[in-house]
Amino acid sequence: MKPINKITFVINKRKAGAEELANTLIAKAEKRAIQTLTTKEFPLPQGILADSQCCVVIGGDGTLLSVVEESVRHKLPVIGINLGKLGFMSTFSAQEAEAGFDTLLSGNYQIVERSIINCVTTQKKMFFALNDVVIKNHSSRLVRLEVFTNGESVNEYFCDGLVFSTPTGSTAYNMSAGGPIIHPAAKVLAMTPICPHTLSNRSVIFDHGEILNVKLHADDYDVVLNIDGRSSSKNKEDFPLQISVSDKNFLLMLQKDYSHFKLIRSKLNWTGDSIG
Repeated sequence: MKPINKITFVINKRKAGAEELANTLIAKAEKRAIQTLTTKEFPLPQGILADSQCCVVIGGDGTLLSVVEESVRHKLPVIGINLGKLGFMSTFSAQEAEAGFDTLLSGNYQIVERSIINCVTTQKKMFFALNDVVIKNHSSRLVRLEVFTNGESVNEYFCDGLVFSTPTGSTAYNMSAGGPIIHPAAKVLAMTPICPHTLSNRSVIFDHGEILNVKLHADDYDVVLNIDGRSSSKNKEDFPLQISVSDKNFLLMLQKDYSHFKLIRSKLNWTGDSIG
């Protein structure tokens, strides 16, 4: 792969050790005559990634999710360095970062495309989600939501909410709500009810070409729309929502020997039952 010549560093200064690690990596880059730019601002200043060749995010998964919109806009690959708890989307842990960063700077990396969700409100506000779009109650009351695909009713749900997940986000809220683990290369969209008021609780997997519409059935329900864990709307007038897989992708820079299922086994302590 092509060697890197300009990098923007996004640093979550609230994470212990983030600034020190950033300084170490910046020094490594500049020793190779690589131009660097640094920000600690959230949300990212618009256009800050415009002239860079990649973006290094030092923090946790939440920090990485905060750069999705800008990185997608500029088609810029992201290197994630995890100083948080899980780090599902990170390229390196803090312990791996120094040695691994040298490897990437030499051009020994792969860039993978991760699908993202488009969420469009009735007010024509558009959001990108790398993990998930979550519609849920903002109180202890249940909500009644009906989902349509290409004009056809899928089902009506009386529940705490619905999770619409990308394959990347399938190991987040979707999995906690009982949804399936999906390989990140799959071109699908998952929908999983949160605590539905029924004896059956089934996720639905949609093809990436499907366009979903989500209707809120009662005006007095208190709902919140969360995009990648951030509250984006509490306005009932935003419904119905249109949810689909975007024609854009999030670019993630990974080591060449990256293994998705090895990561899941490690992060989730996922093991089979012993036989004997």
